[in-house]
Amino acid sequence: MNESVIVALVTAGAAILSNVVLSNKNSREIDHKLETHQAVTDAKLEELTREVREHNNFARRMPVLEEKLSASNRRIENLENGQRQLRQESAERARVFCNE
Repeated sequence: MNESVIVALVTAGAAILSNVVLSNKNSREIDHKLETHQAVTDAKLEELTREVREHNNFARRMPVLEEKLSASNRRIENLENGQRQLRQESAERARVFCNE
């Protein structure tokens, strides 16, 4: 074989080999970066999931709290009405007593 053909083949083989090695190295680096980004994304997703569950729990409890608040307001109103009625009755008795 001609010497220039052998040099060309060796050069081509070395070029192909170096491209394969660099490609594998770049592939490993990209895989590592993807794994890191995936881990960060998974952690963020877990945190968001926790926050959504917390919010949903709060949203489920809210109607119960609203009902309890409404019941408490009705009880307070009934007590205030009863107190008002007692004052009126007491004032009426005092007038009757004073007029006797």
